[in-house]
Amino acid sequence: MTINLKGVVVSIDPKNLIEETPTQLFINGKWVNSSSSETFDVENPATGEVIATVASATGDDAIKALDAASDAQYEWSHTSSRERSSILKKAFDLVQENSEELATLMTLEMGKPLAESRGEVTYGGEFLRWFSEEANRIGGQYSTSPEGTLRFLVSRRPVGPCFLITPWNFPLAMGTRKIGPALAAGCTVVLKPARLTPLTSLYFIELLRQAGVPDGVVNVVPSKSASSVSEPIMDDSRLRKMSFTGSTGVGKHLLEAASKNVLRTSMELGGNAPFVVFDDADLDKAVEGAMAAKMRNMGEACTAANRFIVHESVAEEFSKKLAEAMGDLTCGNGLDEGTTCGPLIEKKALDNVAALVDDAKEKGAKVLCGGEPLEGKGYFYKPTVLYPVPTDARVFGEEIFGPVAPITTFSTESQALELANDTEYGLSSYLFTTNVQRALRFSEDLEAGMAGLNVGVLSNAAAPFGGVKQSGLGREGGNAGIEEYQEVRYIAMPTE
Repeated sequence: MTINLKGVVVSIDPKNLIEETPTQLFINGKWVNSSSSETFDVENPATGEVIATVASATGDDAIKALDAASDAQYEWSHTSSRERSSILKKAFDLVQENSEELATLMTLEMGKPLAESRGEVTYGGEFLRWFSEEANRIGGQYSTSPEGTLRFLVSRRPVGPCFLITPWNFPLAMGTRKIGPALAAGCTVVLKPARLTPLTSLYFIELLRQAGVPDGVVNVVPSKSASSVSEPIMDDSRLRKMSFTGSTGVGKHLLEAASKNVLRTSMELGGNAPFVVFDDADLDKAVEGAMAAKMRNMGEACTAANRFIVHESVAEEFSKKLAEAMGDLTCGNGLDEGTTCGPLIEKKALDNVAALVDDAKEKGAKVLCGGEPLEGKGYFYKPTVLYPVPTDARVFGEEIFGPVAPITTFSTESQALELANDTEYGLSSYLFTTNVQRALRFSEDLEAGMAGLNVGVLSNAAAPFGGVKQSGLGREGGNAGIEEYQEVRYIAMPTE
């Protein structure tokens, strides 16, 4: 039954949901308080109100979690692939059964419209289903040496206990994208969810417990201080793998820390995605793709289109159409019916977006729509289109992480490629053209790990996700995703 709460239309009661969501640490199969009894508050960015108080893990708690993961590693790594697969499939089923609860929690703590949160539940759940299937596909190799004197037996084994650090912007999908392959490969894990959005992760971990994950295999240590948790865990020689999604600056610091014990690392870092529109593009489809690539998560995504590079002959028309589409969005509480653009995650994020837009305006950019914060409660910034924007504006060099689309122009294909690659990042990119030869030629020269050709959304559980340059190391999802949690083992035997 649908419940109406002061104009908010949802299928469940948010207050009851918050009360039912775990707010403790999860160590060795039990929900426990922090050893220091410290806590931190979780805020709804649409209202600025505190919605929950969560236990804050200490360094001692982090080591207890690693103790549990280390103790469980041998037995978990020796379970059959069928058993690991069955647990992940059960977890997938539970996510579907609890999809509305998960979606509502995401909207409460992160702000995205409920429709987008439901989309993330679907997307995040697919990593559990995909890797439940991949668990049974772990293979090896049997061959002989070229000289004929040795037999080669090559197998893949779980790397061992893993430390997983997830960001605030996709609190379910980033967890399933890391936990799914780790469990499928036979690794135990310690998860540190983001301080700003821990509730979705904690609810999901309870579903994993219900799915039958053995004690110690998954442990969760939310904390108001990331370093107090990460430093003792990464200093411990029992840890064998670290996976991080977040900013490039933090990622570099973690890579330095990982070098001490030569940890395996997967790093999904920042982005500065170009969105290139050629003169032969279908502009209506390009605008549709731009809205998907820019406004998913209110622009708070590492894959978000950051720089719009449009051919000079169609730039005016494209800018006008995009401004109309952006201007039609409705800002508001993500639980409100009709909301299509939620708040930014916190005041610091709002201030940063405002500063980037102000800098662009000072450098001569024209505001076609938006261009300022929304008055009232919450951390809202109006969906904004800027055109034309000089390429020395900060919005072209920095990750915006907000609902702002800066547009510049180009005249030749080589100029467009130079502008697109003029960044230290290389995660995602987008290209709109009806010329197949150009599409393939241009995408092959783009310095990015992923390219969307005439599409604005490219993430999929069955595809390898990751970047080049300072956007990271390794891949998540697809066939490559499980390999990040495996080591190759080779045994030589004489042929006679």
